[in-house]
Amino acid sequence: MDDPWTGLLHGLLLNTAAPPDVLLRLLGLEDEWVRWVVPRRTVLPPEVVDAILVHPDRRVRCAFAENAEADPGQRARLLDDPDPRIVLALAMGPEAYRRRAEPLPDHAYARLLAHPHPLVPYELVASGATPHHILAPLADHEDPLFRRASCRAWDRLARQTRERLLHDEDPGVRREAAARICHEDEEATTWLVGELGDSWQVIDILETGRLTRELAERVVAEGGRLAAVAANPTLPPDLVARLAVDPDPQVRLRVSARPELSESERAAIDYTVDAEERLPALDWVWERREDAEFLRRCARSAHTWLRRSAAVCPGLPADAVELLARDPDFAVRLLLAEFHPEPPPELLLDLYLNGTHRAVGMLVTRPGFPAAGLAARFGDSPDPERRRLALRDPGMKPELLDRLSRDPDTRGAAARDPRLPVARIRELLADPHTAAAAAANPALPPQDMRRLLDRAHVPEIPVNDRTIGC
Repeated sequence: MDDPWTGLLHGLLLNTAAPPDVLLRLLGLEDEWVRWVVPRRTVLPPEVVDAILVHPDRRVRCAFAENAEADPGQRARLLDDPDPRIVLALAMGPEAYRRRAEPLPDHAYARLLAHPHPLVPYELVASGATPHHILAPLADHEDPLFRRASCRAWDRLARQTRERLLHDEDPGVRREAAARICHEDEEATTWLVGELGDSWQVIDILETGRLTRELAERVVAEGGRLAAVAANPTLPPDLVARLAVDPDPQVRLRVSARPELSESERAAIDYTVDAEERLPALDWVWERREDAEFLRRCARSAHTWLRRSAAVCPGLPADAVELLARDPDFAVRLLLAEFHPEPPPELLLDLYLNGTHRAVGMLVTRPGFPAAGLAARFGDSPDPERRRLALRDPGMKPELLDRLSRDPDTRGAAARDPRLPVARIRELLADPHTAAAAAANPALPPQDMRRLLDRAHVPEIPVNDRTIGC
């Protein structure tokens, strides 16, 4: 591909209205970006999928295997790929951000488990994307790695099967099984702590496992893992009181966020929550994520960690949402905006305009982002970012859209707007400053897209030839 055409064709690549023949021609280019993006598109026509599945560049096929938006049945067709690396990518599961991708058909998992390349079944059982109903039957597998994986489906296992795993001949299986019951079994917790030694995994056990008095005293006396044990719900009250005045601020913070403490007891602890500190949602708050009255209490808490934890809970009632939307802690407001099903529109706008965290740029895609009226509010703003925001207004007048398409600071964003007249899109397509953005405009007629490919000397793909050459 000639350099002058690279940006323009990359813009065309992002056009959500590009027809199958255009995508097929793009897929034939020797361009790494094209071959990475096309198989990862959210929507792929059947004929393009057919071409991807037989593409000679394995990176194209691998990208499709990792596409969390792709139809699982279509992805499963890669089971017949001659390259084990593609099947391995399929076994590892697709890349998905903050959600679980749709699982493959059950017959696909059966074939992956039986695949002759040993890494394929091992990666399958190690993958967090593999459904529990696939893992549960592996409890009787001859390979201990498979029996260990079956423990992740603990709730699906019969009592006799659980007992068998708890007494398995393999220590790794026994540890995995014991980890599933240690929250209610003191002996399992004590045994695991001894078995795991200095492993990072012991932190999880000390946080959640049921503690004997002896083990709790020993861990506190040793002093090496106090932050972990400080969060354990079964830590005796006198040891909780001792850790509440520990010299380590992280230990005091963990104690201050224990579920049994009252507001006054929390306030008596010398703890701080740094504005930039990343804290996971407290487990004991998340477990009651649909309990409206409980979440109200958390939202009113003086403890920032409790309020942050409440902010991510879907059951947060409207009055608590309104309260947290005005919270002095930026992270509380951002978490509410990111995770609540119905975040306040003005909160989304305020964070987008004034927040500095990289996540605020995604808030325009959240439900309820206040698009209506943005043109009147920001169309004449001296701030280019606010003028670009005006383009999101569904009621924007054509005259303002045309003006913004000629504004040096907003013309790139405006060039992608499908409300532009086709004649104006073509003008922007001819301008090297806006050509790539205009090529991505879904209102660009398909014949214009094809002409661009012709002018860039991108070969046509014969109708009956779906084997895209390198």
